[in-house]
Amino acid sequence: MVGYSGTKQDHLRRLRRVEGQARGLQRMVEDDKYCIDILTQVSAATSALQSFALSLLEEHLAHCVAEATVKGGPEAQAKIKEATDAIARLVRS
Repeated sequence: MVGYSGTKQDHLRRLRRVEGQARGLQRMVEDDKYCIDILTQVSAATSALQSFALSLLEEHLAHCVAEATVKGGPEAQAKIKEATDAIARLVRS
């Protein structure tokens, strides 16, 4: 069972909203909209994806990493390293 099982529908709803934003950006470019208006929408889509990522990360830490640390051993260290690497990727993006 994955950590986000209880919120899967919420996550899917958020991702569909981001998908709609990306399609809206495509339409804006096709329609030769003003650059700043497009950039404003890019910022909104980026923010929505970051919000989704943070929510998923929080669930991963609360479920997968917490469960592994209770068990201890190499699996716990691997989960912590995996989470740390994911956080580093999010910070760089």
